[in-house]
Amino acid sequence: MGIGFRELLIILAIALLVFGAGKLKNIGSDLGAAVRGFKKGMSDEEESAKETKDDKAVAQAADDSKKA
Repeated sequence: MGIGFRELLIILAIALLVFGAGKLKNIGSDLGAAVRGFKKGMSDEEESAKETKDDKAVAQAADDSKKA
């Protein structure tokens, strides 16, 4: 009960009529760039969180070795 092939074609045809081929191409490329930027930002955030966690573990180990 989702969107079928016919519905997608109708939506694409309406979008093509409203925006035109050139504008639709620009919208698609802008949307793709936004998605790529979002994915890159999310992966960068995960890497920095992992590095922070690793740095805390190293600092904790150094503190423990100084106490011993």
